[in-house]
This record gives sequence, structure tokens and C-alpha cells, in this order.
Amino acid sequence: MSRYTDALRELKDAQKAAARSAPAYSRFVNRRLGRFLAAGAHVAGLSPNQVTGISALFTLAGIVGLATLPLTWGTGVAVAAALVLGYALDSADGQVARLQRRGSSAGEWLDHVVDAGKSVMLPLGLLVGLWRAPDVDDRWLAVPLVSAVVTSVLFFAMILTEQLRRARGVQSRAPEGGRGASLRSLLVLPMDYGVLCWSFVLIGALPVFLVAYTLITAASAAFLVLACGKWYAELKALDQGARPAVTPDAGPAAGRVQVSTP
Repeated sequence: MSRYTDALRELKDAQKAAARSAPAYSRFVNRRLGRFLAAGAHVAGLSPNQVTGISALFTLAGIVGLATLPLTWGTGVAVAAALVLGYALDSADGQVARLQRRGSSAGEWLDHVVDAGKSVMLPLGLLVGLWRAPDVDDRWLAVPLVSAVVTSVLFFAMILTEQLRRARGVQSRAPEGGRGASLRSLLVLPMDYGVLCWSFVLIGALPVFLVAYTLITAASAAFLVLACGKWYAELKALDQGARPAVTPDAGPAAGRVQVSTP
């Protein structure tokens, strides 16, 4: 049996359980892609931080292409492919860390810093691309600006909420399975970063893409409002000495923060 096959088997056996309400693409597709890439990275002798760096380079390539190339079908496919591969590698770094037993606070910090950067750079890259494109109404430029605000606030609020929970001895937990959890996994699909990555395939049909991107942004903004209300209530209850029921942060991989269902 090859080293790659051995690594795949070990990863499958040691796979960290995903929250059942995690967005469907992150849960069922991206984690699996990340597993194959993690096994390959392990065989190649790459460290978790090196995998994080490669992930960042693919994501950056996609963002630069979005900002500088004509918004054609070819550009959309190339951008989507780079972003999807970057996302899969983002899942792989934590799996490599588990496989090599090299998890560290520094590695988790690096992963979060890269995530924070891309959450703002991606909508700003789109903003530049739309600004450069001919015949795009300037009013559409407001959408990526709103997206940049929503994603950065959501990312920060999610991380801070989790840290404050841990400081009070409350750990997020995965909900029990069942039809409700699967339904929630599908309902939060519009907020899944993987869906956003694939949406750029539509950029060759720019009016269609703009509508889809606006709907994704609106869904994310609505989620942010609902989630912040819920998280504030949880933390207020902790301040008052109660112990609220905590729903999970739906992250598909170690060292990664994703959306959680409010």
C-alpha cells in the first residue's frame, strides 16, 4: 500500500467531526477535497504552514485575476478554479497538522490571518474588476463594498464570540443529527464560501453574476444580523450567570472559522 493511500486512510480515521449544521458544500465537498490534498501534501513533506501559504497564493491569484483581467467566461472559470483550490487547501492545512501531529497556536493564528485577509480582499478585488469593466452601472459597485463590511464584521464577531465563550468555560458543540440539522446545512448554503467561489463561473454573463452575488451578499447580511443578536444574548446570559445553550460554529476544518447557524 502506498504512502498516499496510508495517509488517506489515517486521515479518514482521524477526521475531526464537522458540525452537522455546517454549510453543505464545506461539509460534504470541501472537507473531502482537503483530505486528498492533505494526503498529497503529507507525502510531499509539506508542513501545515506551507500548505496554508500555498492556499493563500492560489486565493491571491484568483483575486488578482478578478481585478485585472477582462470579465469573460474564461476569466470566471480561472478565478473560480483558483479560489476553489485555495479553499480546499485551507481545509487541508488543519488535516495535515492532525496527520503530522503538528498543530500549534502559531499555525492557527496564521490560518486565521490569511482568512481575514481574503475575506476583505476578495470583494475589493471584485470591486476593482467591476470598476474597470465597461458598461457596468456604478451603483453595482456598492454591492462588493457591502460584502466587504459584512464578511469582515462576521469574521471578527464569530472569532471573538468563540473566545469569550471559552473564557467562560462554554464550548461550542455539534448538534444532534437528523432532518433538522440537514435542513439547516442547506439553508446556510448561500453563506458558504465555497458557493461564493463557484459563483464566479457566471462572471462571463455579468448581469446574471451580479444578481447572484447580490443575493449572496443580502443573505450573508441577514445572517449577520440574526447571528449577532443571538450571540449577544448568549454572552449577556453568561454575564448574568446563566449558561445558555450554545449552537456550533460550523467550521469544516481545524483552525478555520465558518458561519454558524443562529
